[in-house]
Amino acid sequence: HISQFVCIFYVELKYFFLNVFTVLSAYFSLKVIYARRKHSVSPPATTGPPEFERVFRAQANCSEYFPLFVFSLWLAGVFFSQALAVMFGLLYLYGRYLYFHGYVESAQGRLEPLYFSAKMLWMLIALAGLGVVCTMTQAYLGLDLLHSFSHVLGLTEHT
Repeated sequence: HISQFVCIFYVELKYFFLNVFTVLSAYFSLKVIYARRKHSVSPPATTGPPEFERVFRAQANCSEYFPLFVFSLWLAGVFFSQALAVMFGLLYLYGRYLYFHGYVESAQGRLEPLYFSAKMLWMLIALAGLGVVCTMTQAYLGLDLLHSFSHVLGLTEHT
């Protein structure tokens, strides 16, 4: 049945994102371990040569944004569109990967990927907010704003 397929797909999608982010986080963490060894910076120290500090900061910054990313991704997927949430989620993770490598090279190298990933995160936040507002207006006011927006944009026929 189609509902079982959608449910299985949604669960698989959840695990896909968890796996991608877990692998990316592990990769960033391994880069910090390698940089600690290369520059002789023993834990718990977080300062050292600029090359080490850039690697450490890039990893820490990516970790700091993880809760906001996951929260926005889930809300956008549940309340607006799983397809758009997947697209912007993957683009965000790609931007974070580029950010990490740009920051490792130079502090200036992080800026373009940072702006890109920030735009993707803001898109997820906007989709999540719009989805929640549309769901609440439908539940409490009987207005189907998503259907109305789709009709205005020519994405659906008027019913």
